[in-house]
Amino acid sequence: MIDTVDDGLADLLHRVVYLLGEAARQQETDGGQDGLTYSQLRLLGTLEEIQPATQHQLAQALSVSDPAISRALRPLEAAGHVEVRVDPEHARRRLVSLTEAGGKAFHDNGKPMYDELRTALLNAGFPYERYLSDTLRLAEILET
Repeated sequence: MIDTVDDGLADLLHRVVYLLGEAARQQETDGGQDGLTYSQLRLLGTLEEIQPATQHQLAQALSVSDPAISRALRPLEAAGHVEVRVDPEHARRRLVSLTEAGGKAFHDNGKPMYDELRTALLNAGFPYERYLSDTLRLAEILET
């Protein structure tokens, strides 16, 4: 693992994530997303890929803490977007699954938002595919 990042890369990556959240919040203000935040849409999209998942697996996939996932799931469960149930193989674990409504919310709101971002970046001449592949490689290096 790399010990330090002192050239500003970590700050810049954090800023990109912040700006993505701001763009999503602006879409919500403009009447999109059915009241779901960028973080909630990201959670639903991630869950679609790995479900059913334990809360811990979901936290790892999203790079957040277990308590943060627990807090994030409450409103999504109350809205009917996710189902949280006891894992039959281990009573202390909870399994999370996307409901039909949660899948629809992601595909109606999150997927178009991601597609719009990709299109806007490509139209601006941004090397989207290269950035995606470089970012995946960066994550792999940092995870070792």
